[in-house]
Amino acid sequence: MHYDLIVIGMGLSGLMAAKTAVEMGKKTLIIGKGMGSIGLFSNTIDLLGDLPKGVKLKNGLSQWVKSHPEHPYSKVGIERLNEALSSFLSLFPEPYSFRSVNEENALIPTGAGTFRPAYLVPVTMAAGAFLKEGDGLIAGFKGFKDFFAPYVGDQLRCRAITLPISDSFQSTSQGFTATAVARLMEKERLREKMGQEIKHHLHNETRVGFPAVLGIRDPSRVMKHLKEILGVEIFEIPTLPPSIPGLRIFNRFKEWLIENGGTLLLGHSVSGAVLKERRCKSIEVLHPPVSTSYSSDRYILATGRFLEGGLVAEEERVVEPLFDLPVHQPRSREDWFGKSFSSEHPIYQAGISTDSSLRPVDENSNLILENVWVAGTILAHHHSIDEKSKEGIEIATGYTAARNAFQI
Repeated sequence: MHYDLIVIGMGLSGLMAAKTAVEMGKKTLIIGKGMGSIGLFSNTIDLLGDLPKGVKLKNGLSQWVKSHPEHPYSKVGIERLNEALSSFLSLFPEPYSFRSVNEENALIPTGAGTFRPAYLVPVTMAAGAFLKEGDGLIAGFKGFKDFFAPYVGDQLRCRAITLPISDSFQSTSQGFTATAVARLMEKERLREKMGQEIKHHLHNETRVGFPAVLGIRDPSRVMKHLKEILGVEIFEIPTLPPSIPGLRIFNRFKEWLIENGGTLLLGHSVSGAVLKERRCKSIEVLHPPVSTSYSSDRYILATGRFLEGGLVAEEERVVEPLFDLPVHQPRSREDWFGKSFSSEHPIYQAGISTDSSLRPVDENSNLILENVWVAGTILAHHHSIDEKSKEGIEIATGYTAARNAFQI
C-alpha cells in the first residue's frame, strides 16, 4: 500500500510528525514496535532546564540557540518551535491540559524528593509547583513499591502517610503496578474511603501530593472528586517508570490519529528498507512469519536513541540499523564516556547529522537520502538529559520534519 508519508517510530516525535501530516490532509502511516520512551519517562514537557529563575523561557531560549548552532532547536527555529508547542497543546484542552507558570520553568517535586524544572506541566501536577516546607501532605500506597512516601516527605520536609489501596481497601502482600493503581483510583467508592482517611490526617496543609497514578482515562475527574472530599489542592508527583502521565499523552495522540484518518501499526518493527539512487522506495514490516512492504513518497525516521533501538552500540562504534546512516560520534570507544560518573558523556550526543531541512547528511554535509527526514532524540548535537530538553526536541523536530517533507 502507498502513502504520502510513512513515520517510523511511535514516540512523541513520531506522533507529532504523524499528527502534523494528517492535519495537512496527507495519507499517513505511523509504525512502531512500542510507544518509545513516552510511556517510561514523559511526565512534563521540558524545553530547557538550565535557565536562571525569573527568565522567560522563550526569551532565554532564543539567546541559548544562538550559542548552540548545531543543536536541533537551531535547525527548527523559535517560530517553528512555538508553532509545534501550540499544535501539541491543541490536543489537550481543559480539563486535562498542560500549562506553564508565567512562561517560566516551574520547580515540581519528584519521586526522589527533589525538585526539577519543567516548562509545560499537566494540570494534575500544577498545584505541586514550588511546594514549600510543611505545606503539603504526601500520600503513598501500601504495596506500591515505586513511590515511598515517607522518604519523599522527609526530603521535601513535609509530613507523609501511607494508605492501603485495593478494592476492599485492604493492603495486599503482592504489591501493585502503576497501571493497576491508576485503574483502582478510577473507582469512586475507593476514592471516597481514601479521601476520608486522608482527611483525618490533615493538619494545616493546603495541598496533598500523590504519586502520578490518579487515573488513566479521566485523571481530572479523579482529582476533582478528591479535592471535593479533602477541601485542599491535589497534585501528582512523577514516579519511577512506567509513566502514567506519558501513557495519557500516548493514548490521546492515538485516539486523535485514528479519529482523523491516520493509520497506526503498533507492535510492528521495520525490518528493512529498499533504497535506490538516494531515495527510499519502500520499507519492510516484519510480523512473523509474514513480511509486508509499504511504500511512500516521504519517510520520517523517529526511532529514538539507544533505549528505543534507533541507535545501536556495537563493540567499537554506534550504528543506525535501518538506513545505515552515518552516526556522529566520538572517534573511539575510549572517548564515549567522561572521566567521572557525573561528567557530560560524549556518547550521549551521538546521533544523525542533518541539513537545515532535517534530512540526513554525511560528515562532509553531503545529502544522503532525498526523501527521508529525521526527528527526535536520534538527532545529533544535543544532550537532552542534561539540558532537560527531551520533549521540546521531540515535539519541535517531529512537527518541523513533517512540514519540511511537504515544503510547508
